[in-house]
Amino acid sequence: MTNPTAWHTPFQEFEEGLSSSGTPFFLGMAQGSMTVELFKPVGVDTQQPHAQDELYIIRSGTSGFKRDGESVQVAEGDVLFVPAGMDHRFVNFSDDFQTWVVFWGPKGGETHAD
Repeated sequence: MTNPTAWHTPFQEFEEGLSSSGTPFFLGMAQGSMTVELFKPVGVDTQQPHAQDELYIIRSGTSGFKRDGESVQVAEGDVLFVPAGMDHRFVNFSDDFQTWVVFWGPKGGETHAD
């Protein structure tokens, strides 16, 4: 099993962890408030809003993505930002869809001065 506090985790360990976890997420790295997960939804994305800000970096496949009433199509290499507490989900994703998920910062998200 992967040590999530390691500074290097090979992709194969993320895939093996995801396959054996029985869930659509696998936590493969963590440091302080930051975590890195691999996410592969099956059927329906049942995510709920998260306590931290997050990035999705699409690893493979295609999907629709809904965020707070807006929708976009995403594909490999695309990056999405979701602030803490915002409703979001992937829809109509391809069978090969996978995305990296990076959480960081305080609960409630970071605040930014304009």
